[in-house]
Amino acid sequence: MTLILGAQAVMTGLAGKAARAGKADIRIRNGRIAAVGQLAPEPGEKTIDATDCVVYPAWVNTHHHLFQTVMKGVPGGLDMALRDWLVNVPSRYRGGVDEHVLRISARLGMVELMLSGCATIADHHYHYYPGIAFDGAAVLFEEAERLGVRFVLCRGGMTLKAPGYEVDTPPWMMPEPVDDIIDDVARLAGRYHDPDEYAFRRIVMAPTTPTYRVRPAELLQLARAARRLGVRMHSHLSENIDYLVFCRERFGMRPVEHCAEHEWLGDDVWFAHLCHVSDSEIEMMARAGTGVAHCPGANCRLGSGIAPAPRMKAAGMPVSLGVDGAAANEPGDILAEAHLAWYLHRAHKGAGGTVDGGADAVSVEDIIHWGTAGGGQVLGLKTGVLAPGYAADVAIYELSDPRYFGLHDPAIAPVASGGRPHLRRLLCGGKTIVEDDRIPGLDLAELGAQAREAVGKLRFH
Repeated sequence: MTLILGAQAVMTGLAGKAARAGKADIRIRNGRIAAVGQLAPEPGEKTIDATDCVVYPAWVNTHHHLFQTVMKGVPGGLDMALRDWLVNVPSRYRGGVDEHVLRISARLGMVELMLSGCATIADHHYHYYPGIAFDGAAVLFEEAERLGVRFVLCRGGMTLKAPGYEVDTPPWMMPEPVDDIIDDVARLAGRYHDPDEYAFRRIVMAPTTPTYRVRPAELLQLARAARRLGVRMHSHLSENIDYLVFCRERFGMRPVEHCAEHEWLGDDVWFAHLCHVSDSEIEMMARAGTGVAHCPGANCRLGSGIAPAPRMKAAGMPVSLGVDGAAANEPGDILAEAHLAWYLHRAHKGAGGTVDGGADAVSVEDIIHWGTAGGGQVLGLKTGVLAPGYAADVAIYELSDPRYFGLHDPAIAPVASGGRPHLRRLLCGGKTIVEDDRIPGLDLAELGAQAREAVGKLRFH
C-alpha cells in the first residue's frame, strides 16, 4: 500500500462540485485508488510526501502521432495549412522513418508527455505501407512498456493514395489492401489487446480518415471487423473545410452523416479534431455516444479552426484532449494543450460580438475533466479520476517556479499559469514512472543527441 500525504489541493478529474477534493490524502492499494480523504498511515504503508504540491489524475492523451516527434518546426511547413502541410512534412519525411528513427521519435514523444503528467497515450500510428521492413507496433509497445505508461495503438492505414502522390508514388506512400489492414489489426489484437478496463495495452481500428483515404464499402468492412474483434474505432474527421467540400461533392452529405451511413458512430468510436461540425452532427454523435479528441494546439498551428468542444460536451458527447503530432504542435505536452484550451474557448465565445466577454465559456475544472476523466471515457479505461476503484494514475506537481507564486488558488496552477511545473511524482497503476522530474533509467542528454541524429537523417533523406 502507498499513501500520498499532505497535498495542498487535490483535483479529482470529476465534473461539477465533485471536481475538488481539497486538502486530501490518497491511499493506493494494488494499483488502484482505495480511498481519498483525511487519512492516517497504516502499519507498513509507504508514504509519498506531497507537501506544497497539487495532485491531479494523470492526464490521458487520446490522439497523437509519435513518429512525427522528430519533425518539429520543419521550415518549409511552418506557415502551411493542413493539405499542403501533409504533403510537405509528414508525407515527405516518412521515407526516412526506419525502425531506429521511429524508436527515438516515439521515446521522445512519450517522455515529453510523461514529464507534463500524462500516463495514458493513444497513438494514431499510420506509418504503414506494403513491404514495410519492420513492425512499428512492436517498437511502440516496447517503448511504452519500458517507460511504464498505458498505451493504446490506433492502427492507421489507407487504401487510396494521398493527394500529391497520385503519380510517382514513393514506396512509403503506397496504400494497403483493406484485407491486409484488417488482418494486421487482428494480428495485433491477438498479441496485444487487453479488454480489461485497467489495461496497459489496447488496439484500435484507425484508418487515416474515413472520407479521403478509404472507399465507402471498405469503411463499412473496417467497422464490422473492429466490432467483430472487440476493438474501438478512431480517425480524423472534419479537421478543416476540405472535409465538408469533399463529402458534399462526393457523397452529397456531411462527414458525420457519411460516417453514420457506414457504421462509424457509436460509444466505441471517437474522432480527432471535429473543427467543422453542425449542430445536427453534434446531436447525432451525442446520441450515439461518439467522442472527440479535442486538439486545439494543432488546429491553431495549422489554422484549421476551433472545435466547439463546450457545445459538444453540453450536448452529451464525451470530450477528451489530444496533443496530436509534434510536427504540427511543437510543444508536445498535454499541459500546453490544457492551458491553450482554457484560453481558446473563452476568446472564441467573446469574439462574435454578441456577448460581453466569454470568460465563462470553460473553467479550469472543465479542462481537467476533459483531459483526465474524459480521456478515460473515450478510451474505455478506468483512469483519469482520483476516486476509489479507479486506476492509481496520479500526477503530483510541485509549484516551485515563480510563475506559480502569488496564486490565490494553487489548485488551478498547472492549467492556469502555463508552463510545466516540476513533477514530483507520476504514478501509473500505482508505480512511480517519474520521480523528482526525472524518468528512472533515462539519460535525457543521450536522448537529445539521438533526436538530433534522427533529425539530421530525415533532413537529408
